[in-house]
Amino acid sequence: MSALIRSFSRSLLVGITAATLCSPAFALDTVKFMAPGSVGGGYDQTARVLGKALIEANAAKSVTFENKGGAGGTLGLAQFANSTKGDPNALLVVGAIMVAGIEQNKPQISLKDVTPIARLFTEYNVIAVRKDSPYKTLDDLIKDFKAKSTSVTFGGGSKGSIDHIGIAELAGKLDVPVNKVNYIATGGGGEIVAQALGGQIKVITGGYAELGQYIKNGQFRVLAIGAPERVPGIDAPTLKESGYDVVIGNWRGVYGAAGLTPEQRKEVTDAVVAASRSKVWQDNIKTNAWTPSVLTGDDFGKFVEEEHVRLRAMLVKVGLL
Repeated sequence: MSALIRSFSRSLLVGITAATLCSPAFALDTVKFMAPGSVGGGYDQTARVLGKALIEANAAKSVTFENKGGAGGTLGLAQFANSTKGDPNALLVVGAIMVAGIEQNKPQISLKDVTPIARLFTEYNVIAVRKDSPYKTLDDLIKDFKAKSTSVTFGGGSKGSIDHIGIAELAGKLDVPVNKVNYIATGGGGEIVAQALGGQIKVITGGYAELGQYIKNGQFRVLAIGAPERVPGIDAPTLKESGYDVVIGNWRGVYGAAGLTPEQRKEVTDAVVAASRSKVWQDNIKTNAWTPSVLTGDDFGKFVEEEHVRLRAMLVKVGLL
């Protein structure tokens, strides 16, 4: 009898060991994303695609999402920093817009109060109009903008965002005073699209991922893109090749909670990097015309510090700070 029991025990142990080896080794449990902008906006899209990618890469068991927009993303940042300390399963989507928001609003909580994990990609802004717009080309728009600046309504993200800075910089190249730029700030996402389609905004600017579906189905026509060179999949000239030395782009990445141990930070970083190699992530890189630019850890933190200097100088230059 004892031999039979020993045999059964060995078989059970082998079965358990095999099952353990076959199970995915999740680095993270339920990842709680904070998207500091409206549903459908750039922060939100990044969070949801990364969430799918984490699951596909077996780097997380499940994901949840929370949206809190306002003040260039700094309201969401504050809530995240205060509610997630020491939690390795919390991720905050960040970007250049948030850095600009911090420089403008000078909030008590900044990105120094959370943990840099990884920059993921850069997304360049398109300048687009409704299909029935009289502006058929960028030259049509520029001619009208120079002649009667305030009559041309531009719409984009929050005041002082990359969208706003980009249009202000373009105005500067055209010798149009910043106070003559009629820019309508929105929470991005569905809000800006609704206003543009409704006619309250004549020209819309934002990342291709936010506007791509409307461009593909013909509701918007792209006049130009603010990339250094043409972007595959987007049939539009760059501002540079049209004669205007302006680049309008927004990088995005993720930060973790404050107070992570070095081991926790490495686990979170490894999980995010693994997700960036997944099929769902790579498919979205192509679909959304994102330019991959992965940078992790302290190198990412240093990059963000440099972005504070760069964006503050730009805000001053275009008269927004």
